[in-house]
Amino acid sequence: MFYRLLISLALGLALVTPVRASDVAVLLDEAIAGDHRSEANRARDVYRHPKETLLFFGLQPGMTVVEIWPSAGWFTEVLAPVLRDDGKLYAARFAVSSDKAPDFLKERDKVFLAKLAARPDVYRNVMPTEILAPLYVDAAPKGSVDMVLTFRNVHNWAKAGNAEAMFATFHGLLKSGGILGVEEHRAKPGTSFEDQVKSGYMTEQYVIESAEKAGFRFVGKSDVNANAADTKDYPDGVWTLPPTLRLGDKDRARYLAIGESDRMTLKFIKP
Repeated sequence: MFYRLLISLALGLALVTPVRASDVAVLLDEAIAGDHRSEANRARDVYRHPKETLLFFGLQPGMTVVEIWPSAGWFTEVLAPVLRDDGKLYAARFAVSSDKAPDFLKERDKVFLAKLAARPDVYRNVMPTEILAPLYVDAAPKGSVDMVLTFRNVHNWAKAGNAEAMFATFHGLLKSGGILGVEEHRAKPGTSFEDQVKSGYMTEQYVIESAEKAGFRFVGKSDVNANAADTKDYPDGVWTLPPTLRLGDKDRARYLAIGESDRMTLKFIKP
């Protein structure tokens, strides 16, 4: 047991002692090396730095965590084993019951849910929910969550015009002192909003201001997911790079050499 429960007989309360960072690192190593992960997903580790990213955000095994729009479940594969025994993970998927859900997302969601069902030993503490603010906001009980995590999603909300509603929903889900972790494709400072939405690269200023407007306090940032080789000036925006490689074989070797996008990794707290 990585958490010690100190029972106060007088108050009848359980006080939780945080796990040391070195112990969390071991849990992350075990999750990342788990046999539930495909070789294709392991190949992305060099670009996505799951261990370093989640350590920066402050993940603990006893937390209640909401992962926003897990898609095929790349980060779910890492989060679920860490939270399996003492924590809880809400997989807040795109609201496929919404009339705005495209068919390809509905099909991807079926694959994701089948993935969870196939390995209850890994995913038994994962609860599938939906989120698409402002209509679908019940991703978890309000005020019950220790951490909300979102990976490469902000550009979608900016384009759809519901970024403000999404950040406000995250704020409502979190406890006081709860953490919001955001990873997003990083635009060059001063990039116009129009170009941000078109390219898929958002400025740090936009993300920080969006979170602060919702009531969050900016804690800090990490460059663990930075990529200096990313010039951010491609024909099809960020989707030109892997893993999408939207241009197919055209200049494929060049884009593979660049790797995945330059990304901001930002941490916020709900006061």
